[in-house]
Amino acid sequence: MPRFAANISMLFAELPYLERFSAAAAAGFKAVEILFPYELAAKETQRALLRHDLELLLINAPPPNYTGGTPGYAAQPGGSDRFQRDIRRVLRYADVLGAGAIHIMAGYAKGDEAQEAFVENLRWAADRAPGQQFTIEPLNTGDQPGYFLDDYNLAAEILDAVNRPNVGLQYDAYHAQMIHGDAAQVWESFGNRAVHVQIGAAPSRCEPGTGPVDFDALFQAIDASGYQGWVSAEYTPSTKRTEDSLAWMG
Repeated sequence: MPRFAANISMLFAELPYLERFSAAAAAGFKAVEILFPYELAAKETQRALLRHDLELLLINAPPPNYTGGTPGYAAQPGGSDRFQRDIRRVLRYADVLGAGAIHIMAGYAKGDEAQEAFVENLRWAADRAPGQQFTIEPLNTGDQPGYFLDDYNLAAEILDAVNRPNVGLQYDAYHAQMIHGDAAQVWESFGNRAVHVQIGAAPSRCEPGTGPVDFDALFQAIDASGYQGWVSAEYTPSTKRTEDSLAWMG
């Protein structure tokens, strides 16, 4: 079986943020990911990680504009100055927290100019921090209408255009199923590009065990592919307590 991690922005959300680290560790997780850890000083999150001996796998970027802007705008033309400023801030967080990867969100735009902007921003980030892993992730347009990166074929095209060793694919079984209708086939076609994996049932986005995705078979396929990374649970539990939703882990 893969090594499982917890997205503590979605799991253990019944608890205050800093209490989720201890809950994740108590549930047996050795690693976590956090969508947007920017509301608190990085040192506070760092202390929680160290206290509970947890590895931080992933954070999202750019950070949301808390005055009302949307999170992610890397594919929006004309935003390179803001992107570079915000990525510098994200890199400081990642350095303090030891974040394994930074997911760069494309944002909401379409067309050739958007693709060019996304590629150039990704190249800039990769070259700015060659030792930092970056990811891109297709999101389904049912949940994220107008999102630029909405297809795994497009993600492969973007990765080929960026052509940097530290930019790879973030595979999410939920989004893969919602976009292409077959999460297993998406893994077969694109899993060799994956540097980070997330899971959630479709269409409910709750814990594995409902819907059409055969997670036992998917986990076997992930293992058989030689993927060496973590598989992160990124779902909204159907239970009041997150720990009651973890039976799928066996």
